[in-house]
Amino acid sequence: MMQGTTFLLAVLLSATAFMPGGQAQDFDCSKPDDLPQQGMNMCAFKDWEKADAELNALWPGIREHFQKLDETNRGFYPDRANGEESLLKAQRAWIDFRDGHCAAEGAQFTGGTIQPLIIHSCRADLTRKRIRQLQALTEEF
Repeated sequence: MMQGTTFLLAVLLSATAFMPGGQAQDFDCSKPDDLPQQGMNMCAFKDWEKADAELNALWPGIREHFQKLDETNRGFYPDRANGEESLLKAQRAWIDFRDGHCAAEGAQFTGGTIQPLIIHSCRADLTRKRIRQLQALTEEF
């Protein structure tokens, strides 16, 4: 009985995500006031993907900056040229922070249809803030 109910629920949920013809429903994210909750959730996810792509595009240049900095610093301070290592450690910790913090923000909406919107909006916001932090690290004094 439970398996049949689970199957029926899965079919109903997947059916709501698709339009006739088997195409995934595409919402116009430029008109947020006209979106149903499912559309707001999808647009928030797309916004987070965009911010994440921006961060990933920026990352190689940031690492290269710190690699060059380490090369320069090794000539003067061979034991303390660990900028890239510090950067990687900080980025790994930041990812854990971002995901944990946004999950905590969404926790109060557990079971609600707004939870994905809260989580993905939080991820997009923190990712854009991280981009600005990383860019500031490479600015010349």
